[in-house]
Amino acid sequence: MTPLPPPLGDGAWMAWRIDTAEFASVWDSGEGAHRFGGRWNREGTRAVYCALDPATAILEVAVHKGFHAMDVVPHVLSQARIADPAAIHVVVPGDVPNPNWLRPGFPSAGQQGFGDALLAAHAFVLLPSTVSASSWNLVFDPGRATGLYALVAQGRFALDGRLNPPAPR
Repeated sequence: MTPLPPPLGDGAWMAWRIDTAEFASVWDSGEGAHRFGGRWNREGTRAVYCALDPATAILEVAVHKGFHAMDVVPHVLSQARIADPAAIHVVVPGDVPNPNWLRPGFPSAGQQGFGDALLAAHAFVLLPSTVSASSWNLVFDPGRATGLYALVAQGRFALDGRLNPPAPR
């Protein structure tokens, strides 16, 4: 579960990620982003994309794969603890040179270059989510962030079937 904030919880910073089960053991490799690029990285740059809560992680995967794939293909939910919140660089909307980068659509070369520069300068980068504007994504280069995070839990992900209802006849 998502940790409770203080004073009810310990206030630990957690990152959440969903992968197909076959890639569970390499959840933090950044290999997919390295091969294909992503919203905040060019092809050739390792980046691990996470969310600060599991619900946003679900939406981030669903926007690319759809709920059907998440319903029928085994997936794993990973939870990692960020050891030092001071290592997180926060990017607020006003910090982004082009406001369209925070809207749905394909990333531009400028956006990917901006992200590459952030990943080169900071262990973790916190950015507004594009799929859920009130949520946050945490992106990191696993090599740069070595020792600054730890896997807390990893388990089978089960999509609520109401998100993939049968088609009407």
